[in-house]
Amino acid sequence: MKKDDQKNFVIFAVLAALILFGWPQIAHWFFPQQQPAPVKIEGGKTIPVARPGADPAADSPRALRDRQIVLAETPRVAIETPKLRGTINLKGARIDDLVLVQYAETVARNSPPIRLLSPSGAKSNYFAEFGWQGSGVQAPDANTIWQASGTKLTPTTPVTLSAQSATGQVFRIELSVDANYMFSIRQTVANLGTAPVSVTPYALVSRAEKSTDVDQWAAHVGPIAIVNGAAKYIDYKAVDEAEQGFATTGGWAGYTDHYWLTAVIPDQRLSTQLQQRPTPTKGYQADYRLTTPLDVAPGKKVTYSSHFFAGAKEVKLLEEYQDKLGIVQFDRAIDWGWFGVIELPIFYYLDWLFRLVGNFGVAIILLTITIRGLLFPIAQRQFASMAKMRAVQPKMKALQERHKDDKQRQQQEIMKLYKEEKVNPLAGCLPILLQIPIMFALYKVLLLTIEMRHQPFVAWIRDLSAPDPLLVLNLFGLLNFTPPSFLAIGVIPILLGISMYFQFKLNPAPMDDMQKQIFSIMPWMLMFLMAPFAVGLQVYWITSNVLTMAQQWLLYRQHPALKEPVKKDAKEVKAK
Repeated sequence: MKKDDQKNFVIFAVLAALILFGWPQIAHWFFPQQQPAPVKIEGGKTIPVARPGADPAADSPRALRDRQIVLAETPRVAIETPKLRGTINLKGARIDDLVLVQYAETVARNSPPIRLLSPSGAKSNYFAEFGWQGSGVQAPDANTIWQASGTKLTPTTPVTLSAQSATGQVFRIELSVDANYMFSIRQTVANLGTAPVSVTPYALVSRAEKSTDVDQWAAHVGPIAIVNGAAKYIDYKAVDEAEQGFATTGGWAGYTDHYWLTAVIPDQRLSTQLQQRPTPTKGYQADYRLTTPLDVAPGKKVTYSSHFFAGAKEVKLLEEYQDKLGIVQFDRAIDWGWFGVIELPIFYYLDWLFRLVGNFGVAIILLTITIRGLLFPIAQRQFASMAKMRAVQPKMKALQERHKDDKQRQQQEIMKLYKEEKVNPLAGCLPILLQIPIMFALYKVLLLTIEMRHQPFVAWIRDLSAPDPLLVLNLFGLLNFTPPSFLAIGVIPILLGISMYFQFKLNPAPMDDMQKQIFSIMPWMLMFLMAPFAVGLQVYWITSNVLTMAQQWLLYRQHPALKEPVKKDAKEVKAK
């Protein structure tokens, strides 16, 4: 190896080591994974992994009493829908007890359902409250016991809560719920007193703790507000430092996790002040109030309608609410980011394939075949360009040698050669450049959309949106040992490395020794880098590699010159 090549190889090795050992920190920020992995392998068996904070032994200091004890302390109205179970607290008119019956904590059998809301006084309390503020009126407060018109809220049986103030006003909250996750709130004030009153309806979501999900660059988790048609993804830290207030007409505010959302949604036609604020107990509160209070004359009443969402961020459902209820930018509860224009078509096509074949892994394979088929004409042009580039290599080498002391003249002559031979040196990069946004878009679809959560493939792959749990270094769970993140290599990442190795072997051997060494190491580096990513993304890449190899075999038959050794330029041979 030449001295310059040795120097280059040392530099490459150092950079490769930095990438390999620094990648977990980089990926943690730019490419967050589903938190947590749903299962682990121990003793050759699949063991469920609970969500962070779900362990009763890890109660926070603010969790004063057991949830069941707190629920029994106040009168309640049951909530029962196809997707929700819970209760309404008649003390304070709060929805503070809610589980999502169709979504489990883990992929394990008999896993408990996701608990979204909990009452104040219990661990991780998280609730919605509705009421009034006013001038010249004694409005109900958090200690008011409301009277209910029924014992159970269902999609077919709404419930009305009522309370009367000492100043002569009757307050009513008519609650209804659909078959999914949307509550309709109709608040009425009837003024039976002798003087006019001024009232402002409000709604709030109070959360005692931050989400256990990770808020990262690629997927927002935390406070959210839609203000004048634009989404504001707010950090918890920003709320800790200062209250965030927004004046808007149309919009909403709440809290988003990776898969779950709570949102108070005011009347979209009226001017409203949205707030994201810290609470005295170091919690968080999202709320709204009308910019202009409502005046109620004696003997009159006023009604205000709003909505409250508490549930899963199902893509089609969010879009349906946005269209039918006129909720501004409700689909932005999912942080699609800049590549939304690619991510949404991929999601809809993938979802359609899944419903067609019934297996999400197979749907990813079919998606890959579709993408490779669409890119095949570009790949053909790429190979044709590579064949032309290989044919002009001797002439280009001769020019480089002839003008080695005049780099500017060398570049001019090479560009002239490209023009004469009608060669585009960048044409071979186009399929790779097109694959990058597609890969990132698929990554975000797998990360963000709940439709992909806990979807199995084959054998031990029980969740395609999580990393491969079958790790080689602990003998697939037989050893009581958890490898560090950069060595947590599963079976699927190894298959990815092997597929990339054979794909590179099919490519024409580079003329430069340094490039040969880089290409020989690259598959195994990428194996380590891709190991923490969702298995579904790795399945996509493996399938893409296999199809690429088949495509290369076909195109090499069409362009056999690519497999032939590079011939030396005749003028160069004569000169030597």
